[in-house]
Amino acid sequence: MGDAVVGIIGMGDMGKMYARRISDAGWKVHACDVPDKFDSLTAEFADRKNVSILENGHLVSRSSDWIMYSVEAKNIDAVVAKFGPSTKMGAIVGGQTSTKAPEIAAFEKHLPKDVEIVSCHSLHGPGVNPKGQPLVIIDHRASPQSVALVSRILSCFESTFVPLSAEKHDRITADTQAVTHAAFLSMGTAWHANNQFPWELPRYIGGIENVKINLMMRIYSNKWHVYAGLAILNPAAKAQIRQYAESVTELFKLMLAGQRDELTRRIYAAKAAVFGAGTRRKDEELLLQDDLLDRFSLGTKPLHRVKNNHLSLLAMVDCWHRLHIIPYDHMICSTPLFRLWLGITEYLYRNDELLNECIDTAIEDTSFRADDLEFTFAARDWSERVRLGNMEAYREKFEKVQGYFEGRFEEAGRVGNEMIRTIEEGLRERRGK
Repeated sequence: MGDAVVGIIGMGDMGKMYARRISDAGWKVHACDVPDKFDSLTAEFADRKNVSILENGHLVSRSSDWIMYSVEAKNIDAVVAKFGPSTKMGAIVGGQTSTKAPEIAAFEKHLPKDVEIVSCHSLHGPGVNPKGQPLVIIDHRASPQSVALVSRILSCFESTFVPLSAEKHDRITADTQAVTHAAFLSMGTAWHANNQFPWELPRYIGGIENVKINLMMRIYSNKWHVYAGLAILNPAAKAQIRQYAESVTELFKLMLAGQRDELTRRIYAAKAAVFGAGTRRKDEELLLQDDLLDRFSLGTKPLHRVKNNHLSLLAMVDCWHRLHIIPYDHMICSTPLFRLWLGITEYLYRNDELLNECIDTAIEDTSFRADDLEFTFAARDWSERVRLGNMEAYREKFEKVQGYFEGRFEEAGRVGNEMIRTIEEGLRERRGK
C-alpha cells in the first residue's frame, strides 16, 4: 500500500479492529497499550507480520506517520500529554474518541506545532461490519496531502466518509447518540428497579419491544466509559439529555392526571414537527417493517400483542421537537443503533391507529404505571449524573444495572448482531446500495 506506518495508541476493542483492518490492507502497524497488556497483545497479533506491538506510546509516536489515539475520552488529555511530545517530526495525529472537544484540545495543547491533525470516528461498534457505515474524517490542521493519506489508509474499511469539523461532529453525535443512549440506560434501570427481565414478560415481547430490549442489552454489555464520555464530555449532550428527562416527566404527569386532550395535543404537535411535511413523504417506506420487528426476540412471543403507551418513544419525539432536531437530517452520520431507534419511533408515529392506541393506553390502562414511574425516576437520575459531570457516579450506576443483566449478554449479543446485520442489509437493498 505504501511506506507509511500507522500507529495505534490504545488497543481496546476498537483499536484492535483498526489494527486488523489496516494491517489486512497491507499497511505496517505499530501499536501499544498499557504495559501489563504487552505480552498478551504480542501473542494475539503474533501471526500478523506487519503488526508490531511496542512497549509504549513513545516508541509508537517516534516511528509512525499517522498516529491514532484510541483511548477513553476522559483519559485523552493525560495520554496525549505523556506521548504527544515524542511524535515524529511532520507526522499526522488523530483520535478515535466519540467526543472530539477534549481530544482536539489535548492535541492543540500537547502536540508539537509541526505535527498535523487529522482525526476520525467510526460510527459503529467493533462487532459491526464497517462496510457502508459512516466514518467521520476531521481535517483540523493538515495539508490536503495528509488528509488524502489518512483517507487512503482508512479506505480499507469500505465505509462512507463524512467530512466534518470537530464542533459539528460533537453536535451531530449529541443529536443522534446522547439522548438515544439515555433512553436505553433508563429502560434498563427501570427494569432493574422493578426486578424484571423484560423478555420474561409478555408485554415486552414482539415488534417494537424486541428492538427496545435488544438495544438496551447491547448498551449495557459494553464498557461504561463509551457512553459516559459522550454524555459528560460532549458540550452539546448535557442539554439534550436534560430535555429528554423533562419530556419524560411532563408526559408522565399528563398521563397520571388523565389529561387526554393536552397529551394528545403535545404528541401530535411533536409528530408534525418531526415527521411532518418536509421530512419524509407519506408514501415513503418505513425504515423497519413488521416482519423484521417480530423476528428477533429473547423471549416467546405472546399470541396477542400487549398494548403499551411507549413513554420512552413519545418522550424522544417530544424532546426532538423541543430541541428543533430533525433526525433525518443526520442519517449520513448515524449509527446502526440510532437508525433502529429512529425506525421504531417512526413505525409508531406514522401509524395513527397505533399512536392513538398509545394515548388510550396511557390514560386508561394503569398496568404500566409502576414501570413508567421507575422509567421517569431513571431518566431524571441519569440526567442529573450527567449534569454534575461525575464519571464515577455514572460508572457506579451503569455497572450496577449491567451486573443485573450480564447473564444474558452473550445470547443478546448474538441476537442483536443478527438483527442489526439483517436490517442493515435490508435497508441497503431498498436503497439500491
